[in-house]
Amino acid sequence: MLLGVNIDHVATLRQARYALLPDSPNAEPSPLRAALDAMAAGADSITIHVRGDRRHMQDRDAVEIRKSCPLPLNLEMGVTTEMTAIALDLKPEFACLVPETREEVTTEGGLDVAGRAVEVTACVKTLQAAGIRVSLFIDPDPEQVRASAATGAEMVELHTGCFANAVGADLEAEIARLTEAARIGHEAGLQVNAGHGINYGNLHLLYAVPHLAELNIGHSIVARAMRVGFETAVREMKALMEGYPSA
Repeated sequence: MLLGVNIDHVATLRQARYALLPDSPNAEPSPLRAALDAMAAGADSITIHVRGDRRHMQDRDAVEIRKSCPLPLNLEMGVTTEMTAIALDLKPEFACLVPETREEVTTEGGLDVAGRAVEVTACVKTLQAAGIRVSLFIDPDPEQVRASAATGAEMVELHTGCFANAVGADLEAEIARLTEAARIGHEAGLQVNAGHGINYGNLHLLYAVPHLAELNIGHSIVARAMRVGFETAVREMKALMEGYPSA
């Protein structure tokens, strides 16, 4: 199982002080430095999300990371003309289509692929024509998995936020939902990834979910890095992932 390290919240911390001073030589921390540290620690890819309101990652960050970090780049993006243009210019290895609203603090819930099938499919085809592999960030719902397969996307990323926040019987139900969604996706020929809310304490519970190829993890790694450093935080997460059963 592969680890994609999301470094958005490194940029969040920088923007808290330097949003109005974008060219300051004192602007820190550096998202690029975090990407390089993640690479040194064994990350398999880097994930960034350039949001419409530019609340954390900036366009220049995306360009700098793409130019200077040799790891595969996964661009999370809204299904908009603006973001599609950025993706076509940046040419990341992967693009993950996500829902996006200005009101949310972070991405909450999956993309309604079934309800936006025509729009999403058109975006998928445009990105694929440029050589970009596409993932769809969806709730672990059979209808959304099947709708995702119908778009021609290569991958889905199962939203694990409900899993991460559940306890007791609700947790068991969420693991069952993820298991069913992963099975349906695998049988449909999709690469099945997962992300959102995964941390050092709950990752082992995902061992029960089959067919997971990659986890995309950000907030927990950035938070852990404040205590142990970025490279150590990534290495610790990679070590936990080694317990996942082979397909």
